[in-house]
Order: sequence, then structure tokens, then C-alpha cells
Amino acid sequence: MFGRSINDDQDEPVVIDLSSMIDCVFILLIFFIVSTVFVEESGVTVNKPDVGPAAASLEKNSILIAVTADNKIFYGGDSIGIQGIIGKIKPLLTENPEMPVIIQGDKESAHGIVQQVHGQAILAGADKNKISISTKN
Repeated sequence: MFGRSINDDQDEPVVIDLSSMIDCVFILLIFFIVSTVFVEESGVTVNKPDVGPAAASLEKNSILIAVTADNKIFYGGDSIGIQGIIGKIKPLLTENPEMPVIIQGDKESAHGIVQQVHGQAILAGADKNKISISTKN
């Protein structure tokens, strides 16, 4: 019969075994730590032009290149210039050729500089269909 009857000894302690629940909590903790994806930011704040209601989704694993208002090019918080683009992103693209490249152009930056960054990304091996120019939505 399940449970306790009225005639059972009341001196027996009731023990709840929590070890299996603790194991589950640790397994979940390890799963969430391992599955976390970190996004590397470009390192500078870019004032992007407004494009209205259109919204582009930012993928988790992507290469972010920023062009500031004074036409300086940043990757990972470092100023790299036009000549440094290929050297920075080519190793990342050889490791994962499907990785998208996102160019964050400030609305005060020269369009030609943003286009040069686009061209250098293509020369570095980025897929033309995987290069985006990020704007404010």
C-alpha cells in the first residue's frame, strides 16, 4: 500500500533526496554556458541614417565593420583603415566562408568610403550576397 498508515511509527524521519534535482540543474547550467554565442562589437558608436520602418535582423555570428563620421574604419574597437580590412576579415572568412559581413556606416560618412569597405570585403573573400550595410530602423 502506498503512503503511510495511521499505525506506522511516527519516529521515522522523512527524507527527500535532492541529488537528482541538483544534477539536472548543473546539467542545464553547463548546457547554457556551452551554447552561449558572443557577438564581437565594432567598438565605436555609429550614427546611422534612418530608413523608416524597414528592419534588418542582425545575425549572431557576423563580422561588424564600422565607418565613423570622420571616415575612419573600425573593427573590434581598433582603427584599421582601408588597407587593414583584408588582413582582419580574411582569416575569419577562411574559417567560416558563410559568415556575413555587416558594414555600419555613419550617416555623415562619405558614401565612397563605405563602398571601398564593401569592395575590400569582397576581395577578402566575402560572399556578395552576405554583405550588408546597416542603417538605423
